[in-house]
Amino acid sequence: MLNIDKIKNGLVIDHIKAGEGIHIFNWLGLSKAGYTVAFVVNASSRHMGRKDIIKIDNTITINFDVLGLIDPNITVNVIENEIITEKIKLKLPEKVTDVIICKNPRCITSTEKYIPHIFHLVNPELHSYCCEYCDEIQKGASAYGFAVLPK
Repeated sequence: MLNIDKIKNGLVIDHIKAGEGIHIFNWLGLSKAGYTVAFVVNASSRHMGRKDIIKIDNTITINFDVLGLIDPNITVNVIENEIITEKIKLKLPEKVTDVIICKNPRCITSTEKYIPHIFHLVNPELHSYCCEYCDEIQKGASAYGFAVLPK
């Protein structure tokens, strides 16, 4: 039996597609964390079969748009005094700024570095986003199907 201590104050990132949690773990820089982090891979799930979970025993700021772009099925539980005080169900964001990089070499964002990278959701089923400047469509099953700006 796997035993992981309760989170006193922090976050539990749950319902991560099995095998994908490492991407979130690395994006958040949790290997360098000065606080307790539990990363569970392939945990049993009634709804998903298998899932990954990340437990963070610290209050940190996370860009939920990026997390929703990575996997819109993720749930984030906010823990205060060992009690879940809020459940955040993620979704695909309608608009993302400075998250996705436009791959079109003729896009103005390729030459003018000060211009923000802005994308709008055009097809939720395909996870397709359109560049605001050049109308380039980018598709991916997750944010890792896109070129993503570093955190």
